[in-house]
Amino acid sequence: MEKMYDYVVIGGGIVGVSTAWQLQSRFPDKSILLIEKESGFSHHQTGHNSGVIHAGVYYAPGSLKAEFCKAGVAATTEFCAKHNIPVENCGKLLVATSKEEVERMQALYQRCHENGLDVELIDQDELKAREPNIVGLGAIAVSTTSIVSYRQVTEKMAQEFVDAGGVISLDTEVTGLAESTEKVTVSALRCGEPVVFDGQFLVVCSGLMADRMTRMMGIETDFQIIPYRGEYYRLPAKYNNIVNHLIYPIPDPDLPFLGVHLTRMIDGSVTVGPNAVQGWKREGYGKINFNLRDVLDMVSFAGFWKVSAKHLKTGLIETKNSWWKPGYLKLVNKYCPQIKVEDLQPYPAGIRAQAVLKDGSLVHDFLFAESERSLHVCNAPSPAATSAIPIGGYICDKIVKKQQPVIAEINKEDVANVA
Repeated sequence: MEKMYDYVVIGGGIVGVSTAWQLQSRFPDKSILLIEKESGFSHHQTGHNSGVIHAGVYYAPGSLKAEFCKAGVAATTEFCAKHNIPVENCGKLLVATSKEEVERMQALYQRCHENGLDVELIDQDELKAREPNIVGLGAIAVSTTSIVSYRQVTEKMAQEFVDAGGVISLDTEVTGLAESTEKVTVSALRCGEPVVFDGQFLVVCSGLMADRMTRMMGIETDFQIIPYRGEYYRLPAKYNNIVNHLIYPIPDPDLPFLGVHLTRMIDGSVTVGPNAVQGWKREGYGKINFNLRDVLDMVSFAGFWKVSAKHLKTGLIETKNSWWKPGYLKLVNKYCPQIKVEDLQPYPAGIRAQAVLKDGSLVHDFLFAESERSLHVCNAPSPAATSAIPIGGYICDKIVKKQQPVIAEINKEDVANVA
């Protein structure tokens, strides 16, 4: 039996690590345990993305996503500067290539102003001047977008957590959760051996497994995590200077995905992607991936069928392009025509943990679930990596607020005992 911890945090992605680090920083005298099933940090969503520090262009004004993103840009940039983590402020251009996209661009430009962002609307000639290899009718220029390695950021946060007194248990897969009036008990396999952890309070940031963790705790919810694969390609080294900015299409406002874009990576390379295709395995990063449990969970959930039916045409097109490179390439050629099929070189895919409600609605903002002694982050949508520091702070605030009645009751008892 392990010791009793004040807080136990499950999840070694950037949100879980940020939360654990900030909890330990706020409460240096508290004992805090961070549990991760992998051998290191950011093995899933955090380590399989474009590495973009997003400015907050797309998000509804007043939403948690918009607020977290704006705060996250400043916090992430400051954290990286403090710890000498490379950041490149290359900026982003959202390029319109049709009349329909020009109309969407105008609406998106207005949203940028509502979110208080520093953006510029540029015409076709200015676009050509800034990006000779890109074609379009115009673009939104976003100056505050940067790139970074989120794996490196997460590892530094984990080190800060340990230096502040935190404890980490890697290779530890949670198999059971139980809650009583006195504590939360976490059953797990650590390096294949059974182990049990007790804590006063539990925080779960489990990403792709968020719905399973709430069920394990016995919390009733009306959502399920549906995995969507985001497939990337890397361009040959000769194209490392093909663009000066990040190049994004104007997104479809009815979909939560941003479209296939050209991304300058922090290592100097350029990637193309991601698309958004149905995943049949929650942690399926290979081209062919299938997990029976994951599939059974999906097909037995009404929301899966409803969201699939709603976006059937888009889903079929994305699936076709996933297997047929010329179709995928067409999405890039509309704004960067010189890239050819043979230029699309293999690159690891990512998996997006999309929370879907029973009625088929996609959850676009952050979603939380609670019990007396636990707080679960059920949906942390993009830009969760950008926003990880303010998200962690928000979670800490929620925990403190949640525990205030308990603390007040304890203090009342202390006063009574003294009297």
